[in-house]
Amino acid sequence: MFVQQLEPVADSLALSALVAALPLVTVLVLLGVVRMKAHRAGLTGLAVALSTAWLAYGMPLGQTLSAGAQGVLFALFPIMWIVVNALWVYRMTVRTQHFDVLRRSFGRLSDDPRIQALVIAFCFGALLEALAGFGAPVAICSVMLVALGFDPVKAAVVALVANTAPVAFGAMGTPVVTLAQVTGLPLDSVASVVGRQTPLLALVVPLVLIGLVDGRRGLRETWAPALACGFAFAAAQFAAANYVSAQLADIGAALAGAAALVAVPGARRPAAEAVRTAVLTGVRSEDLDQEDPRREVVRAYAPYALIVAIFSVAQIPPVKRLLAEATRVFDWPFLEVAGPDPERAPAGANVFTLPLVSTGGTLVLLAGALTAFVLGVRAREALREWAATVRELRYAILTVTSVLALAYVMNLSGQAATIGHFVAAAGAGLAFLSPVLGWFGVAVSGSDTSANALFGALQVTAARESGLSPELLAAANSSGGVLGKMISPQNLTIACAAVGLAGKEGDLLRKVLPWSLGLLLVMCLIVTAQSTAVLGWMLPGSLR
Repeated sequence: MFVQQLEPVADSLALSALVAALPLVTVLVLLGVVRMKAHRAGLTGLAVALSTAWLAYGMPLGQTLSAGAQGVLFALFPIMWIVVNALWVYRMTVRTQHFDVLRRSFGRLSDDPRIQALVIAFCFGALLEALAGFGAPVAICSVMLVALGFDPVKAAVVALVANTAPVAFGAMGTPVVTLAQVTGLPLDSVASVVGRQTPLLALVVPLVLIGLVDGRRGLRETWAPALACGFAFAAAQFAAANYVSAQLADIGAALAGAAALVAVPGARRPAAEAVRTAVLTGVRSEDLDQEDPRREVVRAYAPYALIVAIFSVAQIPPVKRLLAEATRVFDWPFLEVAGPDPERAPAGANVFTLPLVSTGGTLVLLAGALTAFVLGVRAREALREWAATVRELRYAILTVTSVLALAYVMNLSGQAATIGHFVAAAGAGLAFLSPVLGWFGVAVSGSDTSANALFGALQVTAARESGLSPELLAAANSSGGVLGKMISPQNLTIACAAVGLAGKEGDLLRKVLPWSLGLLLVMCLIVTAQSTAVLGWMLPGSLR
């Protein structure tokens, strides 16, 4: 059995933490300074993590490699299994042109560009984040806004800022699922706390979007629909994350926000011509005036309705128990690790759980098969689209697998524990800094999932050493991370490419950075207050 050591380098916690941080520093420097491709940076960081675990921490080479292999399997299933199948559903709607039908349907909800920004960038963007994530919402929503007549720069900025509140529960809850896995905390507890932080952002983001589109006039004239949308989104996200399912949090929130917009009378009133002229400075797509048969509109909405229905049925207790019967639990080979505590408690990763049917990716696969039937996609064409989806995501798959392998090696060798004990010296200030760590991780990696894998265990260790709630700081890592999404090089590049602004990433960064930092400060204050009696009442009773 390998027993983790906290101070393997010269019996010094500071020197050991410095060495333990080498894999993280390698990844961050290669991404942020050298501008290396993410998958190459991830593989390089993994090599450093393996070397550090073996040479500095004394972890047997076989166990070191086995820890990395477990991270690879978890990255492929269930993480990328969810992402691939969700993006496959979207690709089929594009292939059958039902995505264009959906876009035209959104355009007819209101002719007010400020409301259109909320419907498309905030609500539909959240739905896309729920189903796919990994940059898809920014690319798709910015293109849709340009088609409606938005200036390309404004469309990109609106799409980037809107892609915040839903990120923690994106890709069918992938970031929080990963966070629970790498920290060993219950998924329900982590999702519950995140669901009491990010909804507070949802109250503010619609107002920010209105201000970005039309300044003070927009806020003065459309504050009511924006508040209604934000409140409905926040309430649904909170309810789903705490009482239903983390996988359904963004889907329910997106639908609730859109329904609230439709219900507010002011949102359906025609916009003044002066507003439309001032805001819509781009070229409007001519196909927006095309009338679509009601049957085709229903089919365009069907894929999302199917996903909601299948996930809802899967949460019914008898069905949930039936699906769980296919779960396989087994001892992970060539891995026997104990923690550094005096009792030398075995690490949870010694046993691996494989949820074959109950995982979100399998449920989305079922929804995809039904989508193909509803949209009239033949089996051969559907399989071809699935293969094309895997090919499109090949670098993302390589990035996520390398980062999660790195995280597993760092966690099981004791590197994360060493850094966590060292960081715990921040004491009470740790609550304020915790979201910043997540923000930094996402800003560099472009992924809340990757940031949670990198820093989740570190946050939990630091929390336990400083007397703070592990669930609170783990959740803060994810909640702070969502605000780094809009400034990540990956998302900026995607936005620029989507609207024809290649090479203008710096211009977009300057426009969204103040909003990223401002909202991050708000999240830091929220987490700090939740760690004290000021907002401690917001946490679940068992965590106060």
